[in-house]
Amino acid sequence: MRRFMLALSTCLGLIAAPVAADAAEDGAEVVSCNGCEALLELAAATPARKDDRARDVYRHPVETLKFMGVAPDMKVGEYAPGGGWYSRMLAPYLAEEGHLTGLYFNPDVVPFDGSKLAESAAAFPGKVVEWTGVDPDSVSGMTLKDIPDAEKGSYDRIVLFRMLHNMMNWNIADAEVKAMRTLLKDDGLLGVVQHRAKADAPFSYSNGSKGYLRQADVVRLMELNGFELVASSEINANPKDPANWEGGVWTLPPQFALKEQDKAKYAAIGESDRMTLLFRKRD
Repeated sequence: MRRFMLALSTCLGLIAAPVAADAAEDGAEVVSCNGCEALLELAAATPARKDDRARDVYRHPVETLKFMGVAPDMKVGEYAPGGGWYSRMLAPYLAEEGHLTGLYFNPDVVPFDGSKLAESAAAFPGKVVEWTGVDPDSVSGMTLKDIPDAEKGSYDRIVLFRMLHNMMNWNIADAEVKAMRTLLKDDGLLGVVQHRAKADAPFSYSNGSKGYLRQADVVRLMELNGFELVASSEINANPKDPANWEGGVWTLPPQFALKEQDKAKYAAIGESDRMTLLFRKRD
């Protein structure tokens, strides 16, 4: 970890302006972390990620975070960090000059017993420190209930990875997205990676219950809750995925819901086709 921090400090000294305007794939101009790729590569190579790297071929964390303009001096919220796959990369990347916060569900809106969510949020920094060895002051955790005034409008980025389908299926997406908007600075950006249904998929398949959402529906949801789409990317696309599995996205790796049945077939397809979107907080 110390070797990584020394290398990070050196790179930071070499990068005078890590965040600059870049051209998005759809032609729109978007803030991108130009010059940060070397730092992201360092973070991706940390020992804490030795068991995570096998999935980089599907999740493209370096390219995804660069596209979302996540610079090492930013305050970043990671929504529903789960087992910490992205946390183990973001924490060392942000430890020197930035800050990582694990954002947990508001326990009052989830359709299950949320009594342990505040406890999980409080435990998040300790887990990250155990995984990565970063300074504990560079990590925090909180739920989206009763957001402290000091946190409002203080985040540069929020990242929302493969969780929006649950939010939609549980009917909490509007409330949680609005809370995330409250946390963002006026020019803050929210990045989304989400399993993608076909554009003509019926509602019964694209309502979140199968893990897949239509991209147009995601854009509309965000627009209705105070965001505008500023860029999209095919970084995490997988044209091999027909996105029509009877058992939903969990048919594919890494879950392999059908166990050994046709496992080689699903392994050859790989993980799901995913949209990668970037939204700006709208006035």
